Amino acid sequence: MNYHDRIYGAAEITAPVLLDLMNSRAALRLRGVLQHGVTALLHITSPTTRFEHSVGVMLLTQRLGAPLKEQIAALLHDVSHTAFSHVIDFVFGGHARQSYHEEKKAEHLATTDLPSILAQHGYDWRDFVDEEAYPLLEQPAPALCADRLDYFLRDSRDLGLATAREVSNVLAHLVAHQGQIAVDDLATARWMADTYLAADRASWANFREVGLYELTARALRTALAHGVIHETDLWSTDEVLWQKLRAHGDSTLQQQMRLISPQTRFVRDEVTPDFRVRAKQRTIDPHVLHEGKLFQLSELDEEFARRRKQYLEAQSGAWPMRIIS
Repeated sequence: MNYHDRIYGAAEITAPVLLDLMNSRAALRLRGVLQHGVTALLHITSPTTRFEHSVGVMLLTQRLGAPLKEQIAALLHDVSHTAFSHVIDFVFGGHARQSYHEEKKAEHLATTDLPSILAQHGYDWRDFVDEEAYPLLEQPAPALCADRLDYFLRDSRDLGLATAREVSNVLAHLVAHQGQIAVDDLATARWMADTYLAADRASWANFREVGLYELTARALRTALAHGVIHETDLWSTDEVLWQKLRAHGDSTLQQQMRLISPQTRFVRDEVTPDFRVRAKQRTIDPHVLHEGKLFQLSELDEEFARRRKQYLEAQSGAWPMRIIS
């Protein structure tokens, strides 16, 4: 398959197992699941799909020399995301962890067409449940990994925080060293770390986006409690679930749905908040390959270490939010 990715450019995908997995029902569902959940559905953020991101992560591991098994893991790493993506973490109280899709991964994979496809190619699907078994794909924050890098590069372009040349520069300076993704240029590492902070502020932990996620979670909890939807509906696509929520006549649900709008605003209010939400804070502290050894950027740049610490402290805790409809 000749595939064109907007970050990595032209790529030829030849491994039969990858081609079959890309055409699986489980993977194709991700074309209807947006990275940014409800804010992308409302056209507030860009409509990058989980499918685009998953293929991108696979291509990035390929560029970094990962074995085929790790490329498979990369392609399948987000297959258990529900409709509305990380909104589901707000539904079940996992705001700060955002790990619902990982907790449900084995259970979901077992119900899809992936086990049989993988078995045809000599693989056991259970080998792809634990992403931490694949060090280029997944690393604990704030280290670099293919998953973290791919969504960062895509969102940085969409948010206007990075040019095509800056993205190309990042790709040119990424290296795999002792199972760890690192950067071989200090200036590039600084740019990445600071731009990542800007992306977190602008989108991933943006006050307005977090507020809309919480409002959508409230509507989903109401819909589940009133039998409007069932847990199996969460494994459909964004548009299918959205239309099901909008079509039902439940008055409480529809009152909540009207607030999920681009016109809704939120203010910080310690006195009379409508709710308090703890958001996940995302930062990176890239490993830098310097004179054949790995150092974290914060070890080489005390000013960055100070900025990162201040940012995390400022964003921590539960945010008191009042709705302005």
